[in-house]
Amino acid sequence: IPVFILAGLLVHCVFLVSIFDIYFSSPLVHGMTPQQTPLPPPAKRLVLFVADGLRADSLFELDSNGTARAPYLRSILENNGSWGISHTRVPTESRPGHVALIAGFYEDVSAVAKGWKENPVEFDSVFNESKYTWSWGSPDILPMFAKGATGDHVYTFCYAAESEDFGAEDAAKLDMWVFDHVKSFFNSSRSNQTLFSALNEEKVVLFLHLLGIDTNGHAHRPNSREYQENIKQVDEGVKEIASLIDSFYGNDGKTAFILTSDHGMTDWGSHGAGHPSETLTPLIVWGAGVNYPQKVTTQFLEDNFLKEWKLENLKRLDVNQADIAPLMASLIGVPFPLNSVGTLPLEYLNTSALFKAESMFTNAVQVLEQFKVKMSQKKETTLSILFTPFKPLSASEQINYLKKIRLYIEQQKYDEAVSLCKTLINLALEGLSYYHTYDRLFLGLSIAVSFVGWTTYVILVIIKAHTNLTKTVPANKKKSTVLFYGFASAGMIITFFLLIQTCPWTYYIYCLLPVPVWYAVVKEIPVIQDLATNVLSLHIGQSAGFLLVCILGIEILVFSFFYRSALTVGLLVFAGWPVITQLWIQAKTKALIWTLLCVLLAIFPLMPVVGREANIPLVIAAGLLTILISFFLLTSLCKSENKYRDNEDLKIYFYQIFSVALSTYVVGSTHNSLKIKQGLPVMNQIISWMTLVFSPVLLLLSPTFLFERLFSILLSLMSTYLLLSTGYEALFPLALFGLMFVWINMEQEALQHYGLSLKPKLAVFNFTCTMDITQFRQLHLDDVRRSFFFVFFIVTAFFGTGNIASINSFDPASVYCFLTVFSPFMMGGLLLLKVAIPFVLVSCAFEAVQVTTQLSSKSLFLIVLVISDIMALHFFFLVKDYGSWLDIGTSISHYVLVMSLTIFMMVMNGLAQLLTTRRLGLPRRNKHHSM
Repeated sequence: IPVFILAGLLVHCVFLVSIFDIYFSSPLVHGMTPQQTPLPPPAKRLVLFVADGLRADSLFELDSNGTARAPYLRSILENNGSWGISHTRVPTESRPGHVALIAGFYEDVSAVAKGWKENPVEFDSVFNESKYTWSWGSPDILPMFAKGATGDHVYTFCYAAESEDFGAEDAAKLDMWVFDHVKSFFNSSRSNQTLFSALNEEKVVLFLHLLGIDTNGHAHRPNSREYQENIKQVDEGVKEIASLIDSFYGNDGKTAFILTSDHGMTDWGSHGAGHPSETLTPLIVWGAGVNYPQKVTTQFLEDNFLKEWKLENLKRLDVNQADIAPLMASLIGVPFPLNSVGTLPLEYLNTSALFKAESMFTNAVQVLEQFKVKMSQKKETTLSILFTPFKPLSASEQINYLKKIRLYIEQQKYDEAVSLCKTLINLALEGLSYYHTYDRLFLGLSIAVSFVGWTTYVILVIIKAHTNLTKTVPANKKKSTVLFYGFASAGMIITFFLLIQTCPWTYYIYCLLPVPVWYAVVKEIPVIQDLATNVLSLHIGQSAGFLLVCILGIEILVFSFFYRSALTVGLLVFAGWPVITQLWIQAKTKALIWTLLCVLLAIFPLMPVVGREANIPLVIAAGLLTILISFFLLTSLCKSENKYRDNEDLKIYFYQIFSVALSTYVVGSTHNSLKIKQGLPVMNQIISWMTLVFSPVLLLLSPTFLFERLFSILLSLMSTYLLLSTGYEALFPLALFGLMFVWINMEQEALQHYGLSLKPKLAVFNFTCTMDITQFRQLHLDDVRRSFFFVFFIVTAFFGTGNIASINSFDPASVYCFLTVFSPFMMGGLLLLKVAIPFVLVSCAFEAVQVTTQLSSKSLFLIVLVISDIMALHFFFLVKDYGSWLDIGTSISHYVLVMSLTIFMMVMNGLAQLLTTRRLGLPRRNKHHSM
């Protein structure tokens, strides 16, 4: 069986990784020649302000008393420059946002997996093309562009990473740091001749990265006084820096200024997904070469922002975020970044029509260069007979377009030239996408064939080893040899085919995977024939009905990934299970409690997603409720008769209850302390980390009797979960655990109801009593329902309190008891732990169900594997790489979730066994009745 588990893990890892190769490989190509506009540029230098996490509406809307939040910037867009909204793409995180702004391309999803601060893909940027770039700001962003630059002309000045503290008194000091350092930099340059002459060169970029707004938004939400005050401070800072730079250069009118943001932020202080509050960012451009405000009477836009912002009479020029890179490049006359996919927004430029047309032509040639490189790469790795080129841009068409545009420019038909350039850019981008997704269908089919093969194989293993539906058939040696050679030759043909085309090594894995998987299936043909005869002899109606119920159940699970309310429907059906199967007749009280708890748990998926609004009193209430229930259970434990119990064990429960009480206190006091801006108290932080480390140890000291160990698991997990809670979700593990406990009891009744076994006494049932292999029974149809219950509860544990499948449901407030300084990996780890705790509860209950219903854990686990694989196949075909970025992000995370769920459940199964059966021995004074 270890071989089977290893094979399963490997196959699932391939399935999981495949989606990144098929849908989200890096679109970047290398080997293009830089393209530069042949005319002198309007500006000598460019100042780029990026206010991290600034929403468009927060900057443009007026205060309740009708005054502007950023008076200086408001006067700029009314009198001196052009403005609009820059539309970002998901993931709306700082890194991809800055790459789009400065390098002009949207970083693909695969880059997120490769690291945060560093530079996983070599890319060209406006900074790299400049003569000199000086940048000030966050250590998370600046090094990335310096690292990617050739030579050493990109200089960075960063503050310490520890400064990014969500619990600090005021994060605006991060922005003050930047402004102060820029001022002292210019002052010192007057006495430093080398620096002074460098600053007076052409093609110079100054980049100010302002992180305060983002940090304040995370800590206090965008509607808070802190966030809005920070906008005022940034406005003043921008005003000071702009006048400082103008006077430094003697008002030569050769400086262009751009203020924008990398992403916005939701009302509950997070970003990452595709909500308009995250994707709409402000853009204000003024200075050399930039158009003045354009007065208009009417504007037709899809939203109503202009009215809200009182800006109906000023033309709003919207751009895509990647369009800002070509704008910067053309303003200071540097080559366009090689991988840029942006289109130059001409309406921002105040230059001659010739300059606009030439710049646009450069833009078109630069995008076309990428298309050519991509096409030649694909041509090299495909057999010429099988290669289908992108028709609209064949070699002759390309020449045709370029000649036409040149001719128009020579004839001074600039508008026609510009519109033809735009057509060419759009075609080249389409072609880029066509070649980028060239192998998708073929790879997708390979994976789908493997999927179906693997699921069929697992079903056959279940039927052969764990049921009495088939009789063992002697293997036919001759047939199996023929089969082996047949499949081996198929594998060799595929390998040869891939070798001629010089395909990447991953293609070999995806295309060869179906061979061994289907070989394993075809080998079991006698079992399939035997099964077919058996099934036909069964009652057809019953079999069809059973299949229908299975399909319906799985579809409800798939549906619940999109609509959490599907879980409520499922739980309400579960509530009626004792009535439908007539179980309630033999166990009225248990059936009633089961129904009530199902209804109670069904409320959670209807609640809003966690983290939108903090509600600390609810967390404290959950802590007190846990303590109350614990004392009630402890008294009933003391009263019950169990000759094996040791009174020393009761002390452990008191320690655990004390730990829950301590956690409840820490949550309350930490959030109070943060509210009055005193930061995270050190004592609370120590207690939190100690609780995290020691609660599993206490758990392993408790007795391994079924009821007592499960009770101990609840207390241990609750003390950690409370520290990570900010609202109603603190009550979720309690409701879930109640239902799990009743589930274990109900499964006992079901066993008796179907006459499958005698009822063991649960009170004295011990996890460590290893069961005799001969006691294991064969699978029964009811066990499929048991496994389905488990998968359903696992999904409920996941989506019950919110949809973790979206990055923006990440709320930093959950981890404030442990740390407040920004650290993506530490915070991510703690949030994963929070997600995993309900999982562990369900897994431990399932372990108890397996043990008490005398089933080998393997057989039930295989059924679970089939259910989750069928779900995964659904999501494999639902993965999108187009449409709104929220859809793309959600579709990836759904597939990754279900695939990881399967891998995760293998891990959880092991963890549950450890938590339920292991016990650490402590030296005892009195050694009576120990087991």
